Amino acid sequence: MKTLPESILEHSRLLPEGGLVCAKEFLHLGSRAAVDQALSRLTKAGQLIRATRGLYLAVTEQGRYVTPAMDKVVSALASKNQEKIALDGARSAKMLGLSVQVPSGDAFLTNGRARRLQVGEVSAEIRHAPRWMLALGSTTAGAVVRALAWLGERRIGEVMEALRKQLTSTDWHALSSVRSLLPSWMALAIGREVG
Repeated sequence: MKTLPESILEHSRLLPEGGLVCAKEFLHLGSRAAVDQALSRLTKAGQLIRATRGLYLAVTEQGRYVTPAMDKVVSALASKNQEKIALDGARSAKMLGLSVQVPSGDAFLTNGRARRLQVGEVSAEIRHAPRWMLALGSTTAGAVVRALAWLGERRIGEVMEALRKQLTSTDWHALSSVRSLLPSWMALAIGREVG
């Protein structure tokens, strides 16, 4: 019969890169205190990585142990907690070519609680955002909403001109479908383009 730490490790190694484990998944194997102790010991031994309170990552084995990529961890976190998580406005603007500013560090927006993830030497900030910023999820249209919010109302003219050249009719339709949720200045600018 496997020990509790062996069972936790076996389960964690079956997960894809960035897969998360939490204590509740192992309560059928022992008490909460025993599970927490096993997770703590596995973390101290370098066999798991504590990403945030109560969530741990398996280190991927490819000849040696490697910490998973932050985007995979964030994706697993969104899936595990059934929340939306997407790039913040600065990264969305950079991705869309609307800003040349290179954001420092990783930052994401969520409809869940704010927290900080630490994966090896890399950290990411996950900030709570209003519902309208995440209404279109991780789509191109969703990135446009977050980029517009970050760039602000004063740059809306030049930004809409740039977006006119790169967005598809599907993107414009998606943006139009959430106009009622957006700030007035953003809804007005999108309405003029879809018009």
